[in-house]
Amino acid sequence: MSRLIHTFATLALLGLAAGCSSGSGVDEASVAGAASTSPDTSTPFWVDPASNAAEQIQIWRREGRTKDAELLAKIADEPAALWPAGEIDPGPVVRAATASATSEGRTALFVAYDIPHRDCGQHSAGGAADADAYRAWIGKFAEALGDSKALVVLEPDAVSHIVDGCTPAEYHDEREQLLSEAVVRLKQQPNTKVYLDAGNPSWIREPWKLVEPLKRAGIEKADGFSLNVSNFQTNERTRKYGLQLSGDLGGKHFVIDTSRNGKGPLPGAWCNPPGRALGTRPTTDTGEPAVDAYLWIKRPGESDGTCEGGPDAGQWWPEYALELARNSKA
Repeated sequence: MSRLIHTFATLALLGLAAGCSSGSGVDEASVAGAASTSPDTSTPFWVDPASNAAEQIQIWRREGRTKDAELLAKIADEPAALWPAGEIDPGPVVRAATASATSEGRTALFVAYDIPHRDCGQHSAGGAADADAYRAWIGKFAEALGDSKALVVLEPDAVSHIVDGCTPAEYHDEREQLLSEAVVRLKQQPNTKVYLDAGNPSWIREPWKLVEPLKRAGIEKADGFSLNVSNFQTNERTRKYGLQLSGDLGGKHFVIDTSRNGKGPLPGAWCNPPGRALGTRPTTDTGEPAVDAYLWIKRPGESDGTCEGGPDAGQWWPEYALELARNSKA
């Protein structure tokens, strides 16, 4: 079933099949901005010192909301992926982040999210105008990575939308070809790891259905696949699903988005569901050899779309971020 079909009425029936993989664009100045509160020094991944959460902390401190600011540090102090999806040229954002990460000896996290016909439901509408535009965009992205250590999650939802039929059939061959080319181009960078997205276990419930599309999309040349991007499925369920898919792909490794899965999913809701919590903090210590990392791929506090009173997809929503932090066990 699709993440986004065409109407909210349909989406209400689909419930948790959705991935809602939206992320905001990030400008170069914000990446190089003011320092966060006390970044997690135990993680191998780079912490954005000028994330929306870090900036919100400063605002709330000035307003006297000190307890809320302290709670929000649970987000600001952890690494989360950058989504330069709204940028015609992602290079400046990528270069700024990798430069900062390299100076700290850390790995920068990114999401490449610009495939043509990206979102058949149009909540995070956009993407490259055509195949050539996408090739140019990926080329700029890869060039900006340089020799820096980076981990790139490639095109959330793109393969799953092929499997569920949300992306029209006439675009399937082109999409698989573009993804395969993107894997090859990104892997030309010597210190870049690439994980091709494979949805979540509540979406394509039979993982074998993803195997051939993933192969055509270049999974064999990627470092692995990503799961649960922008969704809320538990670590246990996602890990089990991932191991099944890994077995069908010859042992490919995978990463799991744990940014908002601390309380698991809310039945019947995928878009800004209330009462959710931050999940496992980003780490490579997963206890499972096939799971390379738990990551915050979705940036906690960014909206899934205009539902439950939220702003547009990818926009910062401080009160939702605060709820995630308040409900978190960490």
